[in-house]
Amino acid sequence: MSRLNIKFLCVIYFTCYIFIKLDGTEYAIFLLSFFFSFLAPLITEYDKHLGELNGQLKYYQKQVGEMKLQLENVIKENERLHSELKDAVEKQLEAFPLGTEIGTDTYADDETVRNLQEQLQLANEEKAQAVELWQTVSQELDRLHKLYQEHMTEAQIHVFESQKQKDQLFDFQQLTQQLHVTNENMEVAGGADRMGKCRGLRTARKLRSHRRDQKWHDKQYKKAHLGIALKVNPFGGASHAKEIVLEKTNQQFLKTVTEQSVMIEQLRKKLRQAKLELRVAVAKVEELTNATEDLQGQMKKKEKDVVSAHGREEASDRRLQQLQSSIKQLEIRLCVTIQEANQLRTENTHLEKQTRELQAKCNELEKERYEAIVRARNSMQLLEEAHLQKSQALLEEKQKEEDIEKMKETVSRFVQDATIRTKKEVANTKKQCNIQISQLTEELSALQMECAEKQGQIERVIKEKKAVEEELEKIYREGRGNESDYRKLEEMHQRFLVSERSKDDLQIRLTRAENRIKQLEIDSSEEISRYQEMIQKIQNVLESERENCGLVSEQRLKLQQENKQLRKETESLRKIALEAQKKAKLKISTMEHEFSVKERGFEVQLREMEDSNRNSIVELRHLLETQQKAANRWKEETKKLTESAEIRINNLKSELSRQKLHTQELLSQLEMANEKVVENEKLILEHREKANRLQRRLSQAEERAASASQQAIKAYLRLEHII
Repeated sequence: MSRLNIKFLCVIYFTCYIFIKLDGTEYAIFLLSFFFSFLAPLITEYDKHLGELNGQLKYYQKQVGEMKLQLENVIKENERLHSELKDAVEKQLEAFPLGTEIGTDTYADDETVRNLQEQLQLANEEKAQAVELWQTVSQELDRLHKLYQEHMTEAQIHVFESQKQKDQLFDFQQLTQQLHVTNENMEVAGGADRMGKCRGLRTARKLRSHRRDQKWHDKQYKKAHLGIALKVNPFGGASHAKEIVLEKTNQQFLKTVTEQSVMIEQLRKKLRQAKLELRVAVAKVEELTNATEDLQGQMKKKEKDVVSAHGREEASDRRLQQLQSSIKQLEIRLCVTIQEANQLRTENTHLEKQTRELQAKCNELEKERYEAIVRARNSMQLLEEAHLQKSQALLEEKQKEEDIEKMKETVSRFVQDATIRTKKEVANTKKQCNIQISQLTEELSALQMECAEKQGQIERVIKEKKAVEEELEKIYREGRGNESDYRKLEEMHQRFLVSERSKDDLQIRLTRAENRIKQLEIDSSEEISRYQEMIQKIQNVLESERENCGLVSEQRLKLQQENKQLRKETESLRKIALEAQKKAKLKISTMEHEFSVKERGFEVQLREMEDSNRNSIVELRHLLETQQKAANRWKEETKKLTESAEIRINNLKSELSRQKLHTQELLSQLEMANEKVVENEKLILEHREKANRLQRRLSQAEERAASASQQAIKAYLRLEHII
């Protein structure tokens, strides 16, 4: 059960209580009984679920306490072992002497030292792997602890909610008891009287209002109908009026009865449907209760699985303790090997000191020889560099002179070509402009001539028009004479029309010619502006080329000055190189003599050292053979132990993975169960909504039945009043 379910049930209860107070119907009492029958199993199941959750909480708290104790013990043991190892290593280091006296000069073999270092590295790696395994186990334990804490927080929240729900249920039960007591008292003491009084008052009020209305209608009817009847039959008006009124009342009564019968049948059908829906809802509620019981059985199975998982975790803890004991044994053996390695290191240090002294002497001699060779090489390199710089300077001078001459020639050619091109372009543009201007002037003159001719023609036409108009006026004044005069008039009229058409054509041509002249003027002005822009661009190019020529002349002067400086530097370098060659030759001769004397002495020392080294190598080989045998034994033992430890660790990891999968499955099943519970709650809410709807329909039907009964009473009262 959730808070929403409890709140919803409380609302239903209070609505039923109010309904009983207002109108004591049997359906509301039935709803209350159904409500109490539905609440009882839910409350019992809720109490059982809370008891199970409290038991789980106690069990998990015990397990967490045990795990905490185990972790604390493991941490303390690890700290103790670490401190013991640290103390043992420090004591061993203090016990070793800082130096030992060796009679004979021995030479350390690098291969033996490398083998020992590799053995130590392998031992350290094995130790690091064991530490990593321990760290992984500790991380998994921390993760389990966090999961337990999260579960604890969720359980506490659930307990807090359950306590609130219990308080609400307790209050709800008290309210139900009080309501039962009040209902019983009301039913026993004065339920019938109160309902009778209420209904009597309602009916009395309705009858009073109905009588008033009936009197008013009777008066109007008498005024309207009885006046006419008295005129026709002054002695039979009362009986006839009574018959009409009785017929009308009978018809109204029949209509109301039929309507009420139809409404009653509809209400009966709705009641049947509501009962069927209630039965379906009860069946669904039973199914939901069965489903919740199945879910509780699954939860019990899951709890058993969790108990078995905890047993497996305890077994894994035991195995971890066994691994820790094996790791302790390996660490003891490592301490012994470290002691032997330290002894070997002390011996090797003495041998290394002697070899270092000899190597230092050899290195000093080699350095002196190398410095002399380097000085000679540096002097030779300086001479070669001086010769190369001299040759490069001469080549650069020649190249620069050639480049300067080429630049001069190119500049002169470029200037000449630019001047020729500009002159040609200017001449061509002038010619083109002059040709276009002459063409435009010719076209303008021709157009002006055409315009003058057309204007003369227009003036002639206008004069002819005026003459024709004058003649027409004369003819109209004189009147219409003969047919010949009429024909002349038609001819003149036609001439007039032709002249007007020619006038219109000439005007159109004039407008076209004027537009053409304007376009030609615009085109000529645009071309002139373009040519002016071209001339300005050419002038700018000439100015830029002149500036480039000035820059080239300046660069030439700078190059000449640089050539003079380079010549001076080459002469100084020659002098320095000659002096360096003389000094180097003297140093080389002296160093060669010293080197030959030192070589003979070193050859004798090297022979003695080789003999001593051979003897020391033989002894070290015997020691290495014995150490390798012991190391092989230790390696085999460590391999066996590591393999057994890895097998155990793999088994533990597999068991942990299985447990994780099992826990994930349990969590998924819990989520599915929660989803099913939510769906069941939704279905219960839907059924409750349906029950509320049915209750509303029943209340509406009762109201309609009450209204129908009132209408029937009104009709009956009317009949009585009329009779």
